[in-house]
Amino acid sequence: MAGLKTWLFVLPLLSLVNALTWRGADFSSVINLENSGRIYRDSGANGKLETILHSRGANIARIRIWTSTNNAEYSTTHGLQLAKRAAAAGLAVYVNLHYSDTWADPGKQAIPSAWPKDLAGLNTRIYNYTRDIVTSFASQGTPITFLEIGNEINDGMLWPVGRISVNGYDGLSQLLHSAATGARSASSSVKIMVHLANGWDNSGVSSFFNNVFRTGQLTTSDVDVLGFSFYPFYDTRATYANLKTSLQNVVNKLNKDVMVVETDWPATGSCNGVTLSERSIAISAAGQDTWVRGIRDVLTSISGGHGTGLVYWEPAWIGNAGLGSSCADALLVDGSGNTRSSISIFNTAM
Repeated sequence: MAGLKTWLFVLPLLSLVNALTWRGADFSSVINLENSGRIYRDSGANGKLETILHSRGANIARIRIWTSTNNAEYSTTHGLQLAKRAAAAGLAVYVNLHYSDTWADPGKQAIPSAWPKDLAGLNTRIYNYTRDIVTSFASQGTPITFLEIGNEINDGMLWPVGRISVNGYDGLSQLLHSAATGARSASSSVKIMVHLANGWDNSGVSSFFNNVFRTGQLTTSDVDVLGFSFYPFYDTRATYANLKTSLQNVVNKLNKDVMVVETDWPATGSCNGVTLSERSIAISAAGQDTWVRGIRDVLTSISGGHGTGLVYWEPAWIGNAGLGSSCADALLVDGSGNTRSSISIFNTAM
């Protein structure tokens, strides 16, 4: 009996060995979707998306914010509304600042139309803007846990002033320092994140972090977490092995926590003209589970427990099911808003 009691104690612990601290989804489009008449169902019962996510094991919600004043275009007001819903559902708040009136990514990082166009002016504006964002979320009782200062900034942000390929790293380093300092002036607890695309790209990731920290500008103490996108359909080199090498090397260098903050996998249909990077995984809901499990295994293998979180990008964006890829459908819900079996990733795969 003593042996049986021991195993009854150990078995629950075994199930937690590969658990990640943070498991979540970006649900930035949900209000727009609801306004268009979309509803969501889990096991046949209608529910709010954030409630479904939490009931299925998610504990954090990612919210993008543009400098637009249009609520349908991810304004600050829109973000605050989403944060209230996330917090009410039991989810921590993770804010993704694009510092642009529209999408920012490795191919575009436009300065907001109303912002200055010189480095000195931008340093002041990004400090004040970031400080005010953090203050606004805290004031309504939904403090930000993670704050991403720039979205996929592999070639910098606020172009051309902060574009690495045009002006080197000095401008970007100053801008990131100003943003981080603004956030810290509003909150001592907010975790500052720098986010790059192509987390599998060891050379690119290493080059960025070897150069962005500069004397008198961005320091390693300005940054708490390193976030990465990891998609299977933009480059066949986006493999688990390459992701592990890249993340472990940057952890060895900086001793920071790392998270995969954008990913998805196709559930149905085809990926026209694209070879998926992990070719043995099926296009299916089961394949989505397998893909995410593989990322989890990479993160939990990082030394020192520094692989801490995984966020699925926009799993319920009906009407944009390809999620920016050439794949037909990478959602965790079907076209009618019913959850697929892969909704279980937040419990079983993370």
